Amino acid sequence: MYFFLMKKITEENTIEEIVTLYPDSVSIFFKYGIPAISCGEPIWGTIKENALKYGVKEIDKLIDELNKIAEKGPEFKMEFKNNS
Repeated sequence: MYFFLMKKITEENTIEEIVTLYPDSVSIFFKYGIPAISCGEPIWGTIKENALKYGVKEIDKLIDELNKIAEKGPEFKMEFKNNS
């Protein structure tokens, strides 16, 4: 699966994208009642779809908190090798 570095998290991003790039986001999803992980795997669907499914009324606050985590950058490192 291919993930890109996002400039800003929106309600249209999938939970899988967010959790993969920003593992600390799981605690934010749980705080708002969204089980971001099920059986060790991120749940499917967009933030908006799951917020509606789990009755989250403050989607804007959820997005703001996720963006604060995203501002720190993704939690993986890419290493590029020069094979010349």
